[in-house]
Amino acid sequence: QVQLVESGGGLVQAGGSLRLSCSASGSIFSINAMGWYRQAPGKQREFVAFITSGDSTNYADSVKGRFTISRDNAKNTVYLQMNSLKPEDTAVYYCNAKKGLLNSWGRGTQVTVSS
Repeated sequence: QVQLVESGGGLVQAGGSLRLSCSASGSIFSINAMGWYRQAPGKQREFVAFITSGDSTNYADSVKGRFTISRDNAKNTVYLQMNSLKPEDTAVYYCNAKKGLLNSWGRGTQVTVSS
């Protein structure tokens, strides 16, 4: 089983930046991909970005050009650099790890962007 802990959320003004971190522990061998999802109040959880074990990345259209996902294998940590933040980016951001057919989730970190 994979344990995920997110950090780095907070309150920021529109146009500002935040960097989220997701630290993985436990059975992290052979994780296929790690990524970020978000859920705004009253909305379904949506995909934000992922990075594979081969360092391929993919982004939701709404964050392309503003967010960057990266990983530090030595620290078992994945990052989400968020620039040019908008009020519509306000949500709880969840880290996700895919290992075969198994999905693991963190508890989430709140990001609030004020206008």
